Amino acid sequence: MFKYECDSRKVEKGQTFIALKGLTVDGHDYIDKAIEKGATTIVGEKDLNLSVNYIKVNDSLEYLKETLKKEYKNKIDKLTLIGVTGTNGKTTSCYLTYQMLNSLGIDTAYIGTIGFYHKDEFIELNNTTPDILTVYKLLVHAYETGCKCVVMEVSSQALSYDRLNGIDYSIISFTNLTEDHLDFHKTMDNYLKAKLLILDHLKKDAVILANSDDENYINFKKDNHKFLTYGLNGDYKILNFKYNPKETNLEFSYNNKKYNVTIPLTSKFNVYNYLTMLSIVNNYGIEIEKIIENTNKIKAPKGRCEAYKVKDAYAIIDYAHTPDAVEKVINAYSELKKNRIITIIGCGGDRDSKKRPIMGKIATDLSNYVILTNDNPRTEDPDKIMNDIVKGINKNNYEIIKDRKDAIKKGIEILQKDDILLILGKGHENYQIIGKTKYHLDDSEEVLKYIK
Repeated sequence: MFKYECDSRKVEKGQTFIALKGLTVDGHDYIDKAIEKGATTIVGEKDLNLSVNYIKVNDSLEYLKETLKKEYKNKIDKLTLIGVTGTNGKTTSCYLTYQMLNSLGIDTAYIGTIGFYHKDEFIELNNTTPDILTVYKLLVHAYETGCKCVVMEVSSQALSYDRLNGIDYSIISFTNLTEDHLDFHKTMDNYLKAKLLILDHLKKDAVILANSDDENYINFKKDNHKFLTYGLNGDYKILNFKYNPKETNLEFSYNNKKYNVTIPLTSKFNVYNYLTMLSIVNNYGIEIEKIIENTNKIKAPKGRCEAYKVKDAYAIIDYAHTPDAVEKVINAYSELKKNRIITIIGCGGDRDSKKRPIMGKIATDLSNYVILTNDNPRTEDPDKIMNDIVKGINKNNYEIIKDRKDAIKKGIEILQKDDILLILGKGHENYQIIGKTKYHLDDSEEVLKYIK
């Protein structure tokens, strides 16, 4: 049992409950519940007279951060931690790295958008990079169950909120920076600065890897650290690639030596995801030849270019939910199409509204037909979200079907031979948030229902 807890519902007998003041909830309101559940020590910021041991502090969150670091950093430092940051590609790159290291006999865990994976264990997570208590719990648990290495997605919000206090990486990689999360960061410059905070979380001998085809890559170079790049002119240099709906053949070079590999993933962006993985694993200490030999053992995570044969056509489910990701996915499949590209897309509510017209324009410009639908409208009016998307559209090749299930059904029904249907935005997610209620909805399930 972990010693500390911040959620009164999860408190176990003998734990210390730390009352945190959140944006919408104050942990001090749940102290009685925590004591009821068995907490023997309470940490808070108010003057209280309690039936159990009470520690008053100036800042509960700072107390939590420093206590976690003091008590658990020695265990966490025994793990090799790998962090991947960037707008797009984090999940696939990390998941490929997790699979590759395990296939090579290195006991590895994954923490990111699609959850926590270690051996046969899976834990669902609420954020790409969870809160600091959850991060420490997962890392300590991984260490205590025999893990040697943990691959983590590192989000800009996590870095901004200091959720990684006391956590240092042996290898980090920067994938790219494109428009996203501007509701939080306000400007691209602020967004970049947040990403660059990962450089404060490096071990002395840490290796930094970066996608040299993104103009921001050079910002990640840091004195006294090995810095390598991948891309069309990178140290891991892309020479040529060809892909079909099932796989990609990649030719690249490193240290003046050429390599050829067939990747069981498709599209140009998966070439970058693969090279992110390969450069990480190579700098972990594994020879490139060995990585290539094990490449047939890896696959994309759920909801990342997940393909289904439907009638005489294909339905593809992908998490693409930023302008850049949507453009890359549609362009990738446009190069493979024999007939039409039909795209189903929406934008999240209570999130960056600036990207909505951009995504609407990209989808309608690059697709033959588009169905606009809900994608977690949350507490925002779905009609307002649709109006924002439509503002960027100057073609009439679209319709609006707000119910996502109906939109997917319509998309499949209008498929003709050799069409490709792209269902974008939710990927691995198995829910739809309308208002403050989370309803079950899984894009892949809806496609499978139709197939059956």
